[in-house]
Amino acid sequence: MKLATWNVNSLAVRLPQLLDWLAQHQPDAVVLQETKLTDDKFPHEALSAAGYHPQWFGQKTYNGVALLSRTPAEGIVKNIVGVEDEQARVIAGTVDGVRVIGAYFPNGQAPGSDKFAYKMRWLDGLRAWLAQEMAAHPQLVLMGDFNIAPEDRDVYDPVAWAGQIHCTPEERGHFAALLEMGLVDAFRLFEQPPKSWSWWDYRNLAFRKNQGLRIDHILVSPALKARVTACHIDKLPRKNERPSDHAPVVVELS
Repeated sequence: MKLATWNVNSLAVRLPQLLDWLAQHQPDAVVLQETKLTDDKFPHEALSAAGYHPQWFGQKTYNGVALLSRTPAEGIVKNIVGVEDEQARVIAGTVDGVRVIGAYFPNGQAPGSDKFAYKMRWLDGLRAWLAQEMAAHPQLVLMGDFNIAPEDRDVYDPVAWAGQIHCTPEERGHFAALLEMGLVDAFRLFEQPPKSWSWWDYRNLAFRKNQGLRIDHILVSPALKARVTACHIDKLPRKNERPSDHAPVVVELS
């Protein structure tokens, strides 16, 4: 079974790239972030024609998430249960016995800002809900754009980024708390090339210079960890013309 996450940074712009990628890699399920489409504009017909059953949850201009699966997903949930939120950030469904949760974590803007406070509240709510989901679904995966670089090795310049958004002690503490729940960073189950990033700024030739961050993650439950056979970041789509600033992350299960 192959699962993937990709922040496409506008599905309207990136749909041809997504369709090409799906045809090439044939994942069983994919979660998307930053679709940036209202529900009536979601390209469900094109994705259905590509062999996927789409579930989507969008809003105008910002955010928006989707779950695409080869077999129909069951038990669809949109946003964090128990948390009032006007932003479309979470979609979950069960695919072939695996509970797949796709999430677009808040950016947070800057430490001390209102948006940072929102990110902290959102992360608290996520963890409370995840505890319920993990109890109900032992085989569970949380994937998406976390907007958190959990360690210094996930940042091209740890000194420059120290204390900055994505790298604050508070954000890293929340990531660590997810691991303390029993979730496992699938990417770190394997030896990976140094300087492995999933996001590169559009500015300052960041991709060409490989100046990026690893902020897109796949966390698996203890029961699912035993099935993980590989996990990697696919950098090739970042070389496309008009690419997303994020690359897909892929996990393979036995």
